[in-house]
Amino acid sequence: MNLPAATKRHSIADTKPGAPDARALWHVAPSSARLLPQALPAPAAGEMLVRTLWSAVSRGTERLVHQGLTAPEHRDHMRAPMQEGDFPFPVKYGYCAVGRVEIGPEESVGRLVFALHPHQDAFILPAADAVPVPDTVPARRATLAANMETALNALWDSGAGAGDRIVVVGAGLIGLLITYLAARLPGAEVTALDPNIARRPLAERFGARFTDDPTAVGEADVVFHASATSQGLRTALACCGTEASLVEVSWYGDEDVTVGLGGPFHCKRLKLISSQVGALPPSRRPRWTRRRRLEKALALLADDALDALITGEVAFDDLPHALDRIFTGAPDEVATLVRYPA
Repeated sequence: MNLPAATKRHSIADTKPGAPDARALWHVAPSSARLLPQALPAPAAGEMLVRTLWSAVSRGTERLVHQGLTAPEHRDHMRAPMQEGDFPFPVKYGYCAVGRVEIGPEESVGRLVFALHPHQDAFILPAADAVPVPDTVPARRATLAANMETALNALWDSGAGAGDRIVVVGAGLIGLLITYLAARLPGAEVTALDPNIARRPLAERFGARFTDDPTAVGEADVVFHASATSQGLRTALACCGTEASLVEVSWYGDEDVTVGLGGPFHCKRLKLISSQVGALPPSRRPRWTRRRRLEKALALLADDALDALITGEVAFDDLPHALDRIFTGAPDEVATLVRYPA
């Protein structure tokens, strides 16, 4: 997943004395991370101090960062909005944090906010960069806002509409959120396709069909690919009907992708669309801002059914040692959250 360009760049030592000390997760070498102390400045006018309650680990983009798969040609596109350090290492990375405002504008103190901030137990940010969490969304579920934003953007990019036959290849977190949104289009026939049959109850809970058989679906109007594998992309192409749209949501980093674009791809006049959350689709740009899109993503998380996507938790203190398991050794987990001390 590509992200909006960062608004500032820091080094690992670029901290200032002031407010309470914090600890942050830094990726320091391939497959190696540490919790390092971070001095915080006192909040200036228009800033706030947020005490983190939960953050979410991105299995896609954060895995690539953790493993050092960040080639120079796309490092600027991979920068997170509040990232510190530079690729490949050391770098402080992440973009799914929910916390409570301790210091800030009077009307915000005590409120829950979502921020595109790395994993850190307390942080300072401009008040304008914190998005209030709706009262209908619990803090734990609000961590999915960035992923819901990606799914919403992909749905917009696809042009999918009521009654369409829709296939989602790859039932990870992003694929399941796309499935959730697509299944709410009136009359849409939505199928999630994934080799892991443990994802069946989730897809069906969201009102979609599920299959692990690539030959069981075909002639779709719109196909989303979210498996981040070459085989998944080939499967997604095979699911397309004539002149269908295939939306590529996966982010591969430095990994090569091999797929045949002859035969049916040309004969069927298929459209291959790249979707990434760093930009709004052209059809939305005249009216929508990134802030409005993120606010809508948070509002879409009001459904209790989405709690089923949160399948794992890890204590913040244990996060550096848990990352390898999260990225490579926990195939049945969908969303893994980081739990911070009270």
